[in-house]
Amino acid sequence: MNVTVVIPTLNEAGAIGDLVKDIQRQPVAEIIVVDNASTDGTADAAARAGARVIREPLRGYGHACAAGVAAARGNDVFVFIDGDYSFLPSEMPALLAPLEQGRADLVLGSRTRGYIAPGSMPPQQRLGNWLGARLLRLLYGTPVTDLGPYRAITRDLLSTLDMREMTYGWHIEMIAKAARRRARIVEVPISYRARRAGESKVSGTVRGSLLAGYYILAIVFRYARMNR
Repeated sequence: MNVTVVIPTLNEAGAIGDLVKDIQRQPVAEIIVVDNASTDGTADAAARAGARVIREPLRGYGHACAAGVAAARGNDVFVFIDGDYSFLPSEMPALLAPLEQGRADLVLGSRTRGYIAPGSMPPQQRLGNWLGARLLRLLYGTPVTDLGPYRAITRDLLSTLDMREMTYGWHIEMIAKAARRRARIVEVPISYRARRAGESKVSGTVRGSLLAGYYILAIVFRYARMNR
């Protein structure tokens, strides 16, 4: 497979260089770092490490991911991973294996089924993650345990999803729409650690946690209604 890794970033200069170098050791064809209006030199650090850097001035996780997808060159699979080094590039082969074996269209890295380092996931994040995953199981019949952003998806599936959530809801929309299309969704255990650099844009603040929770619930119910 030709694999493109998309890394949305905002002020992660302290982690992005090591992350890119470690991803280069994995079976990937292209690494795209999307600088989402950083002010700390993230783009320069990524470029020095060997990534292809593009800039997306419109703030939002979804905007950054969509920009990375649009910039990709002739690939079969996308891998999405955060730029703070909270996820391990060494676990990328586990994400790719179900796609290579032809038994999945979307592979989700599950922290719940893997390892969560002490102190890396605040209580409000754990609660929102549990609730969102449970609603997806109840409303869509999708056996997911985690809503984490570390995932791999085929270009063929992603191109049919018409992704529109340009802020917190990108990764939830992807699961919901893939489930509606009866895509083959598989989870694999992964590890999750405290971020190496920057501050969380979601769980690090009360406002971020509340907004993320709102978007998760709104998107889950919105596409469930459309599926009826």
